[in-house]
Amino acid sequence: MSDLIVGIDLGTTNSEVATFVDGHVQVLGPEMNNMLPSVVGLSPSGELLVGEPARNQLVLYPERTVRSIKRKMGSNETVMLGDRQFTPPEISALILRKLAAWACHSAQQPAHKAVITVPAYFSDAQRQATREAAALANLEAIRILNEPTAASLAYGEGTRHTAMVYDLGGGTFDVSILALEGDITEVLASHGNNQLGGDDFNDLLAEHLLAAFQSKHGIDLRQGHPVARARLWWAAEEAKKRLSFEPEVAIREDALVSEKGKPLHLELEVTREQYEAMIRPLLEKTLESVSKALADSRKSPGDMDAILLVGGSTRTPLVSRLLHERTGLVPREEIHPDLCVALGAGVLASRLAGHEVERVLVDVSPYSFGISYLGERGGVPYPYCYKPIIRRNSSLPLTRTERFYTSAAYQETVEICVYEGEDEDALKNILVGDFKVKELKPVRDASEVLCRMSVDLDGILHVTAIEKCTGKSKHITIARALEAKSEADIAEACKRLEALWATRSSGEVEQGEWLEAEIDEQDEEVESEEIDAAIDGEDHADTAAVESVPANGNWAEVSREGRLLVERSRQLLERMHEEDREEVIDLSEQIETAIAATDETALKGAAKDLRELLFFVEGKQ
Repeated sequence: MSDLIVGIDLGTTNSEVATFVDGHVQVLGPEMNNMLPSVVGLSPSGELLVGEPARNQLVLYPERTVRSIKRKMGSNETVMLGDRQFTPPEISALILRKLAAWACHSAQQPAHKAVITVPAYFSDAQRQATREAAALANLEAIRILNEPTAASLAYGEGTRHTAMVYDLGGGTFDVSILALEGDITEVLASHGNNQLGGDDFNDLLAEHLLAAFQSKHGIDLRQGHPVARARLWWAAEEAKKRLSFEPEVAIREDALVSEKGKPLHLELEVTREQYEAMIRPLLEKTLESVSKALADSRKSPGDMDAILLVGGSTRTPLVSRLLHERTGLVPREEIHPDLCVALGAGVLASRLAGHEVERVLVDVSPYSFGISYLGERGGVPYPYCYKPIIRRNSSLPLTRTERFYTSAAYQETVEICVYEGEDEDALKNILVGDFKVKELKPVRDASEVLCRMSVDLDGILHVTAIEKCTGKSKHITIARALEAKSEADIAEACKRLEALWATRSSGEVEQGEWLEAEIDEQDEEVESEEIDAAIDGEDHADTAAVESVPANGNWAEVSREGRLLVERSRQLLERMHEEDREEVIDLSEQIETAIAATDETALKGAAKDLRELLFFVEGKQ
């Protein structure tokens, strides 16, 4: 039996899981329910609630329940469940674990590997937070896949055409322009806003209800009254859904609060025209992103063969009308907009598991990455000029190198500040990491420094600075821009979440979870990316990314570095001579075989040989 690899859409409002079962890719779930509300809570008795039970609790115990955690991913915010504090990845991990249990039950085998989707416009920190959540859920995130790209897989293949994927979910929006031909999907451009989505529509409608209640009763529910506010927010969400299919809705909420012992109600009618007037400014912002994506792809609306709608918020009729007005095309929505991303992730997961699937992906970086340097602005020296090295909408994976020079005679230290963004002023972009290369050779003339950047298929950034005349180098992986998490931190968080998981109510225990525990008696090793890891040394910059394998018998570290080395070699294969390529492939296979057999001696030997060969190969390029 091949490994079960699942595709997961970790959504703001709902999440889904899909994989290859009974001969085809399908979205899984208990009975007819295959959408898990992305809500987590603790009951008053301390039981963990995930999904529908947590959503049901939100109205009564909003302080013990968390929703829309996706919007906080990549930030250093924490959330409270009662008197207990959690990070966004920890909350997301509980959702992922519930989805894995669903998949385990349907496929009758445990799921430990996943393809997880994220908005195309997610930052590096947000992608890394998603990987951390997977690790905390005992899942290996083997690919982080952009949601529009996943959606294109669900729509299937056909003749050559150009499509726009308009993805408006509960908390995020992005638009991508894709070229599809045969089994190849190429992302030409992406744009979006990871803080715009259906939750904002709910907020606007809820504000309308709060204002109506205040106008009628003279009481501002925004001040205190958390239960009443939660009830109105959910009433707004239900009204939003109904307004996609009905011209008007009647909203009635009884006994929101009491005044002098008298219960106060809200009864109000909202028309679709009123609702669309509220949300039109936000939808106009999405059309600005559409225009930017078209411009970046050098396409016009007339070049589009299809518009694919993704995300539950695209059910709002105004979305289709505005897109039709802008492009002349009637958007397609024959596939469930809430499920197509999970289906596409399931297609890729099935391919990676060895099942026959249809598409090859060519993805792009949604942001530019570069560094600051001393230049001129307005004829005046300015130390924060911004030089993009990897430009947005470049195909992944890729490596780019730019040449820079020290700014002073006999300079022995250079600081590399890495930014994400498009502005010529580095300070107006996002600082994602910085490091120093010390002990440069002191020379009177400017010393040449090469800055190399690589972005892998998961959108993770690797940066190397090399002093050309000496080879002095330093390498970092921008794996989490906000804070570092060690393996010990991850292990401690896993232990904490494991104890929490054991508290879930009897209704939360999924049939089939016994299979996961029985089949997998050994704890799965938790792998973590190197977080802002800076490696000094005289070796060539790229080989410095993988330190020598330790001789202390730490198998988790040995195997992790072996996998990193194999991944690095794969990125270089296309640029190698045939003889080198054959030897690298052979050594990579030896490493993978040694890892599978838990043969530490063989792994160390093959890793040493591969590391030396890569150093030689890089020297010839």
